[in-house]
Amino acid sequence: MIKVKVNGNKEFSIVPKSNGEGELNGAHYVCSETEVKPGTYHVLYKNGSYTIDVLRHDAESKTMQVMVNGTRYTLELRDKYDELLQSLGMSAGTKTIREMRAPMPGMVIQIMVNAGDTVSKDQPLLILEAMKMENVLKAPGDAVIKSINISKGNAVEKNQVLISFE
Repeated sequence: MIKVKVNGNKEFSIVPKSNGEGELNGAHYVCSETEVKPGTYHVLYKNGSYTIDVLRHDAESKTMQVMVNGTRYTLELRDKYDELLQSLGMSAGTKTIREMRAPMPGMVIQIMVNAGDTVSKDQPLLILEAMKMENVLKAPGDAVIKSINISKGNAVEKNQVLISFE
C-alpha cells in the first residue's frame, strides 16, 4: 500500500496490483500508462487521457513534483514501512526524533549506549531478542540520548518506549 498526499492536503491510499490494476481508496481501478520519454508518461484512466511530467523526485524525502496536463502538484509518498515507523514513534519524515519504541515484545539482551551519548543514524543502540532471534535496533537518525528506559534482561512489550532522545 502507498499513501499519497497531494499538495499537503488530500490523501489517497493506493494498492497497486498487476497489469495496471489496483485499488484507489478501496475502489478497484484500471489504468494504462506509457512512457513517452524519460520522465514523461501518458496515462489512460476512467476514459480520460493524462500527460504526466515528473519534474522532481527526491527519494530520500519521498516527495515528487509532477505536472498533470499543465497543472503542478506536490506529492508526499508513504509506504507500509513509513506507516510502521510512524506507529513506532520513529517517523522517517521528521527531523526531530523523540523516542524509540519496541517493534515487538521481547527481552533486552544488550544496551550499547548510555544517557547523554550522541548517536548517528543507523548506529546500533540495543539488541532485543524476540522469538529466539536477536534484533539489533539502530538509531533512526542523528540524536542525543536523553534517557534509557529499560535495563539489560528486561522483558518489553510492543510499542514500549525503550529510549528517549533530546
